[in-house]
Amino acid sequence: MPYFKSFWLLALILKALVASLLIASSTLAQPALPTLGDGSDLTTSEERRLGDRIIRELYRDPDYIDDAVVHEYVQGLFQALVKAAKERGELSPELDERFAWEILLGRDRTVNAFALPGGYFGVHLGLIGVVATRDELASVLAHELSHVTQRHISRLIAQQNKQTPLLLGTMILGALAASKNPSATQALVVGGQALAMQNQLNFSRDMEREADRIGYGLMAPAGFAPQGFVSMFDKLQQANRLNDNGSWPYLRSHPLTTERMADMHSRVPPGTATAATASVPTSEHAMVAARARVLANPGVDTLRQGTGFASQPAPRRAAILYAAALGSSQLRDASGARATARKLEALVRDDPAAHRLAQLLLAEIELAAGDADAALGALPADAPSRRPELVLRSQALLRAGRGGEGTSALQSWVALHPKDAALWQLLASTWQAQGQPLRAVRAEAEAQAARYDYAAAVDRFKAGQDLARRGGPQVDHIEASIIDTRLRAVQSLLREQTAER
Repeated sequence: MPYFKSFWLLALILKALVASLLIASSTLAQPALPTLGDGSDLTTSEERRLGDRIIRELYRDPDYIDDAVVHEYVQGLFQALVKAAKERGELSPELDERFAWEILLGRDRTVNAFALPGGYFGVHLGLIGVVATRDELASVLAHELSHVTQRHISRLIAQQNKQTPLLLGTMILGALAASKNPSATQALVVGGQALAMQNQLNFSRDMEREADRIGYGLMAPAGFAPQGFVSMFDKLQQANRLNDNGSWPYLRSHPLTTERMADMHSRVPPGTATAATASVPTSEHAMVAARARVLANPGVDTLRQGTGFASQPAPRRAAILYAAALGSSQLRDASGARATARKLEALVRDDPAAHRLAQLLLAEIELAAGDADAALGALPADAPSRRPELVLRSQALLRAGRGGEGTSALQSWVALHPKDAALWQLLASTWQAQGQPLRAVRAEAEAQAARYDYAAAVDRFKAGQDLARRGGPQVDHIEASIIDTRLRAVQSLLREQTAER
């Protein structure tokens, strides 16, 4: 299973998987012959709990990044695919209700995406930075989505029941070797995984083919060019021939056999435009991809992309300007960043989606330079309506000493999106700035609960209780009652979480 860069996370994920298998092995029925599609020995609730355990560790990984602009773009593509899967009957009502359907971004330059149990998905910034069109990115998301809708992950886990002793032995040997030679630990763990994977290789290849087929079928209903599948396969295959240093794990974990590539090519109707012309790059996508590249690899390298600028097509020029402006801002060159962002804004003025991103970038640059009023002035007029605008506006208002003006919009957002930890944290800062410590503590607790750190959430809720007991003019008794209720609920979740370990 792919993972963000930190090697320690591999051990944690393996630990969660093995623990789940040991728990499930006493209750699962005897496995039947492997079949594709729904109907797995692992229940949807068990799979979601397993996903929650893994995702809790990913939230703590230093490579995890919650970038509002990139996340909104990727999540928008993904939700269109989820909607198409429901309409086509590929996503059952039970899975739709029980699973998370959430994407996490990893600050990693490798070209990678992966599905996790429970409807969680990981996407590396390296993948977003390398795809040329939204259709290519959608093809990867459609493939990973199909792994989940067809219950492939739970079937692999059921298949791995047979490999539990091998994985346990590998982990024990790895723990013993860790104190002497970390490289030996990695070799042992990877070696054990390799043997286990070899034993189910044919099973996995069938799943990859089915994910290709179903994912391809989702593209057109979701509003994407199906040829994005073909061009993405061609791009990865070419990259594999040119670069065999291990930096393309998506290709390695999803073997692109000639048969799979030919299958995708054969699905393009005769007479249809080729993959190269069917998926047209847009300035919006090019700018998001540029942002992903800068965030994955910040520094002076982002300023060295302007060769032959005038001869480049408009999306490419927009990407170059975007990367240069954001890179200059990160290097604390505020004047250079502003000047470049203004050029970008003029270039994309007639493209509403791209122009919005240029305005957001300019607001981000002004905020980083310490000019909160200029940042507020640069934001689009409908600032509170979308998450990137809401984040920047709230941060700018706090910097300007006007945090109270953003409270209502933040409260409305978290009411509709209670799992948005970053916005809960922003709300906590806003309440604190207004002299409302009880509400601030409660928002901090909700932020911890949203990332499944129930122990930390309980600690903050108890701190809120102590604050309420001390009384004072700032104590809101309704808020204190909410804290009492939420504390009991999160304590129950913490007990369940502890019992699973």
